[in-house]
Amino acid sequence: MAKLEKDLQLAILSMPQKDKDKLLLRLVGKDDILVQQLQFTLVEEGTSVEFRRDEVRTAIDKLYRLDAMSSGYLMMDMRYLNSDISRHVKVTKDKYGEVELTLKLLKDCFEKQLKWISKYNSKTDTLTNYVVKRTDFLMKKLVKLHPDIQFDFYSDVNVLLENIYSNGTSFYAVQMGLPKVFEISESE
Repeated sequence: MAKLEKDLQLAILSMPQKDKDKLLLRLVGKDDILVQQLQFTLVEEGTSVEFRRDEVRTAIDKLYRLDAMSSGYLMMDMRYLNSDISRHVKVTKDKYGEVELTLKLLKDCFEKQLKWISKYNSKTDTLTNYVVKRTDFLMKKLVKLHPDIQFDFYSDVNVLLENIYSNGTSFYAVQMGLPKVFEISESE
C-alpha cells in the first residue's frame, strides 16, 4: 500500500464532502473483504456470526458427503474450505468460530474420509502433512482462548489427537511435536 504524502492528504481532506463520499464508495467497492466487514458490522450489526458459521459448517458437511476421488483432491477441497474459514474470521473476528470450524474440518476428515489418511504412503504424504499442520495451527489458536472456552473443545480435540496418532498422520505428528493429549492451559 502506498503511503500518501502530506500534500495529497490535505488536498483529499479539503475536497467537497460529496466528492469524498463518491471516492470512498469507489475505493471500498474494490476490496471484497472490506465490503463484507462493513456489511457485517454496519448492516448486520454483528448479529449474523452464527448464521455465517452455519454456512461454513454446511460447506464442510457437503465436502464429506461425497467420497473424495483421491487424497490430493481431498486436500485441495480442505484447503479451499480452510480459506472460507479464514475469510469468515477476517470478516467477523470470530476466534471461537475459527477453532470450532477448523476442528470440524479436521475431525470430520478422520470420521468420513479415513481411507485417505489411515496409512502413510507416497500418495497420502501431502494430505497427512497438511492435516497435521492444520492441527498444529488449531492447537496454537486454542491455547490462546480463555480456559472456559478451551473446555468446550476438550473432548473433540482429544479425539482428533487420538486419530492423528493412530493413523498415517502419526509420522508428521511426532515430527512436529504435537501433544498426544490436550490439556487446558491458561490463556496467554
